[in-house]
Amino acid sequence: MKDFKKYYKINTEAEILFSALTNAATIQLWTGEPAVMEPVEGSSFSLWEDSIVGKNITIVPGKKLVQEWYFGEQEPPSIVTIILHKDKSTTSVELRHTNIPDEIYENITQGWNENYFGALGEFYQD
Repeated sequence: MKDFKKYYKINTEAEILFSALTNAATIQLWTGEPAVMEPVEGSSFSLWEDSIVGKNITIVPGKKLVQEWYFGEQEPPSIVTIILHKDKSTTSVELRHTNIPDEIYENITQGWNENYFGALGEFYQD
């Protein structure tokens, strides 16, 4: 198992970015795919046609999102922590993803950089 940590800068306010991470309709806008998501602790979610499935563990609106991600029969689950830091009109994002199976590590990190925060960065460009 491996861990991944990275910082991203997204050109929008933290509250707006938090909504883009937790509102199914907004997720569909920036991913182009249907999403199942609600900002409720304990709720299950599904993104990219079940490519990513899990449970919301901790939700602090506008500030923090902690999720369990499930990869098949893997135990314990992978943990994703996203912390948003306000920086004037932009948001600095601290991402920590722990317990990533070795065989999908490269795919997961590429997904964070391109499909997830890369897509959000493009969505909120000036």
